[in-house]
Amino acid sequence: MKAPPRPPFPAGGFSLIELLVVLAIMCILTVSMFSFGSARRQRTQKQLCQDNLQKVYIALQIYAKDFRDELPVATNAVTSEEVLDLLQPRYTADNSIFICPGGRDSALTPGESLREGKISYAYYMGQRLTDATSSQLVLLTDRQVNTNSKTAGEQVFSLTGESPGNNHHKYGGNFLMGDGAVQPSQPMAAVSLVITPGILLLNPKP
Repeated sequence: MKAPPRPPFPAGGFSLIELLVVLAIMCILTVSMFSFGSARRQRTQKQLCQDNLQKVYIALQIYAKDFRDELPVATNAVTSEEVLDLLQPRYTADNSIFICPGGRDSALTPGESLREGKISYAYYMGQRLTDATSSQLVLLTDRQVNTNSKTAGEQVFSLTGESPGNNHHKYGGNFLMGDGAVQPSQPMAAVSLVITPGILLLNPKP
């Protein structure tokens, strides 16, 4: 007896619709993993930001040796650019270290004064390097939500990823300590940022 004919095999491969759906899903995953506001991207950028802050610390150390341990001060300064510009070009010729890689601030032209541009870091003006080292004070941080004094547990960086204080979207920022160490922080301050008399916190230009 003759066997019944087998049904034909379906054509191999994917339909055009299936390929487009897969491609769309891959695009969405890529954007979510590597966009400005993704946690994965900002973890990497915070590490690069730490490298920048440690390079700024070296410039501050050299400056302090020339000024009896005094760190940069600019009378009547209202932004951190006005003060940290004192480090250039004698104490550092690299102005790229003042731009947080995790943020959206434009790169400075090599040799450009910080006063003419816009940097990413807040600066605690009025400290001596010896005092900062001995008491573990904070020297610089990523851009903060405001210039108020803050205790541990208070908000220091953006909670939503919106400006201000959003160098690293909603994933906190970094603190450069007086001994040169860099401490990462969530949006709520992990250490005390209480401003003592004679100290002024300066944010960069908005």
